[in-house]
Amino acid sequence: MGTCTVETDANISSGLESNTTGITAFSMPGWQLALWAAAYLVLVLVAVTGNATVIWIILAHQRMRTVTNYFIVNLALADLCMAAFNAVFNFVYASHNIWYFGRAFCYFQNLFPVTVMFVSIYSMTAIAADRYIAIVHPFQPRLSAPGTRAVIAGIWLVALALAFPQCFYSTIIMDQGATKCVVAWPKDNGGKVLLWYHLAVIALIYFLPLSVMFFAYSVIGFTLWRRGVPGYHAHGANSQYLQAKKKEDIYCHKFIQQVYLALFWLAMSSTMYNPIIYCCLNRRFRSGFRIAFRCCPWVTPTAEDKMELTHTPSLSRRVNRCHTKETLFISGDVAPSEATSGQAGGPPDGVPTES
Repeated sequence: MGTCTVETDANISSGLESNTTGITAFSMPGWQLALWAAAYLVLVLVAVTGNATVIWIILAHQRMRTVTNYFIVNLALADLCMAAFNAVFNFVYASHNIWYFGRAFCYFQNLFPVTVMFVSIYSMTAIAADRYIAIVHPFQPRLSAPGTRAVIAGIWLVALALAFPQCFYSTIIMDQGATKCVVAWPKDNGGKVLLWYHLAVIALIYFLPLSVMFFAYSVIGFTLWRRGVPGYHAHGANSQYLQAKKKEDIYCHKFIQQVYLALFWLAMSSTMYNPIIYCCLNRRFRSGFRIAFRCCPWVTPTAEDKMELTHTPSLSRRVNRCHTKETLFISGDVAPSEATSGQAGGPPDGVPTES
């Protein structure tokens, strides 16, 4: 949310740590506030529970620990943090257009949620690149575990670097008696700092990732169509909205609060879609969700669900890349020594397979 009037530097002082309360032009009736609160509560609960479950399914089961799934863990962690730290506090801020959380949390709010948004985008880009290598160049070596961790660490470092200016220029101001958390960009040199920052964000957060994902998934689609291989379910990129606080006359209209809350809910709802997609389209994640929510009376996990995540010695899958058939051979129970000697045709214990 923004302000209706342009404030001077005299409004910024160290004495603004105390939060201003009361009624503002953006106060809404109780029933409206309750409806919006319920909508955001559902969003946060679904996003946090779903993404936490995805993280547990992958990290708690050896068979799920693949390169792609480690990037999915990174994406799920970013979406979980986005829902928990961005959606909740921005809803409270937008509901009255008053900042209640102090100067220190103003810095945090302009650093961490922006960072995890960037992490989410680059995680989807890394997944696209990994799928491209696995499908288009299947005989090239895949990323090792240390290499995967290095890429994930690099994603977080780049995201922190891109988000840091937002935090550095964050401050608390007073606007018509209300406390506000804003990003006060320097106005010297014709606002060139803000201009160059926005250009860098547009290039590194939008054009570069979208170009990589478009190229990777286009080539993947063409390759699978040409080979006639059973399709891999590629992970689609959900659009992310980068919110910016601007001081324009439009903020003086009361309806803009409802528009902001609706658009922000739609933007934040992207954090809860991925777990639902995984559950609907991937049988192993579906089995993991049934096991995770087995305490619910309407959920009944089966023995096959547990086998999907843990049972690998007696399961052998051979995919013929020259045909559109996938044959599944399930051998009988064998001793561990026989399984590792290759009689079952499957990988030895402890070797993860692709999900």
